[in-house]
Amino acid sequence: MKNPQDPPTIGRREFIRSGTLAGLGVGLAALAGPVSAAIPPAPQVRRYTPLGRTGMKISDISFGADRLSPGQEDLVRHAFDVGINYFDTAENYRDGESETTLGNALRGKRDKVFLTSKTLAWPDTGKDTMMQALEGSLRRFQTDYIDVYFNHAVNDVARLKNPEWYEFTEEAKKQGKIRFTGMSGHAGHLTECLDYALDSGKFDAILCAYNFGQDPHFYQRFLGSFDMVARQPDLPRVIQKATQRGVGVVVMKTLMGARLNDMRPYERDHATFAQAAFRWVLSNPNVNGLIVSMTSRESIDEYVGASGFTSVAAEDLPLLERYARINGTSYCKHACDACESACPAGVGISDVMRTRMYAVDYRDLRMARDEYAMIARNAEACLTCTAKPCANVCPHGLKIDALTAPAHRLLS
Repeated sequence: MKNPQDPPTIGRREFIRSGTLAGLGVGLAALAGPVSAAIPPAPQVRRYTPLGRTGMKISDISFGADRLSPGQEDLVRHAFDVGINYFDTAENYRDGESETTLGNALRGKRDKVFLTSKTLAWPDTGKDTMMQALEGSLRRFQTDYIDVYFNHAVNDVARLKNPEWYEFTEEAKKQGKIRFTGMSGHAGHLTECLDYALDSGKFDAILCAYNFGQDPHFYQRFLGSFDMVARQPDLPRVIQKATQRGVGVVVMKTLMGARLNDMRPYERDHATFAQAAFRWVLSNPNVNGLIVSMTSRESIDEYVGASGFTSVAAEDLPLLERYARINGTSYCKHACDACESACPAGVGISDVMRTRMYAVDYRDLRMARDEYAMIARNAEACLTCTAKPCANVCPHGLKIDALTAPAHRLLS
């Protein structure tokens, strides 16, 4: 795809109070002006950024296909028509149907788009098994190569120490089946795994959970004494480290639970909460782009309304603060895992909460059950637990003991 010229610089005004946005962990000292005047008459991607050292220039707002099903080919084509050129999926999304749908929708456009996929490579997975998974993805995509192939949902450094992964990726690159390799993750040991991946020098891109609710400076600066903390102070550091190493950075889970309807009554002048959340992460110069689940033409048009912004707009901060106040104590923050050692049965609490989010907030029971089935230690033990050792361990106020057993009943 021939990338359009970068849009004109969006008007900005200094944000001067008792401090500046430089302390927010995103390196900003200014706010964009009102967004209503800056939105183009038709939805369109307005910015393409280099993905690290790969040479790929990806749309800053890109297509997350985790909920894509057969029959939604027109949805993909609409995303392509508004300028999205980066499509992210995985072999297990919709049991492979997501890859198949993308392949059907983008037939004849392969040289104009970037396709990524992922596989779960465990500490003992052999390279032959990984190659079989890759070849299955290629068949479903109807292509002979994938642009970035990710080691999927990594939450254990042991998975990154498996030499078979590196032998497999080198062989797949030599055969032209993949161009670049990546690591994705969104759970408790995220920063540890990212550090290891970056230090290995073997990865070209990372995909990680990142949103305003994970930045401690957001709460310190805007919420004052509000009783909430973010538990991922290292994420901005790791993302910056990736940039310094020439590793591409794509982020996900940017909507902090995506309870968009909660915010509709407070949105004004075409400035939506989703756009505010996207501008927040894109204002970090170390973020190359974001992916978000796209489930309708209307959501695509709304989301690309944030394309082209590299700073937070004036209308955004009240929306983000309000959302944090409404949902801060019901949202399990990815990569926190302060509860990890609380359960004597070893229940993967944060993973249980993440899959519950897919069911309750995203309203996607199929996706939630698919993801829940992959949790090694699910919440079955919570059904008979009376001691409730997890009751008060969440620093964000999440009532873990009241949520895990119902989640198991719903998702098992």
